Amino acid sequence: MSGPGPSDVPRKLRLRVNGRIHDLSVPAATPLLYVLRNDLELNGPKFGCGLGECGACTVLIDGVAARACVIPVGGVADRTIVTLEGLAADGVLHPVQSAFVAEQAAQCGYCLNGMIMTAAALLSRVPNPSEAAIRDELKYNLCRCGTHVEIVNAVLRARLGDAAAAGD
Repeated sequence: MSGPGPSDVPRKLRLRVNGRIHDLSVPAATPLLYVLRNDLELNGPKFGCGLGECGACTVLIDGVAARACVIPVGGVADRTIVTLEGLAADGVLHPVQSAFVAEQAAQCGYCLNGMIMTAAALLSRVPNPSEAAIRDELKYNLCRCGTHVEIVNAVLRARLGDAAAAGD
């Protein structure tokens, strides 16, 4: 019987999440999602598949959409991490969040974290993507409720930066 491996031993890590610094002692191999939800009590990222395939756990790491369930926390120390809770600034929703509300782009809400975070990353890279580009970007974020039309409309609305842009 062997003891814990090097990745099982807690080590001190500094995480920058939603503009705040967190000094933690956790095994470096711990999935980032577990640290966000369990240690930092951030409930935006959801556990979906645990394989990085559904998108429910999506966060932004240095502005890039990433699946937190398959990223070891040791690999993101000292990088900038933003969760759904960190998109709003000074009590004002991010344009993507506002557009999702305006378009009523939610059913059960489980996929919304991933959809919103993926859309925010897309719009930061490409401020005015086509509808086809939006659909392509979101194709690996799974939604079982069938609100894809509303979700795409929300991203179109956010893209245009106009609360009435997607068709009120």
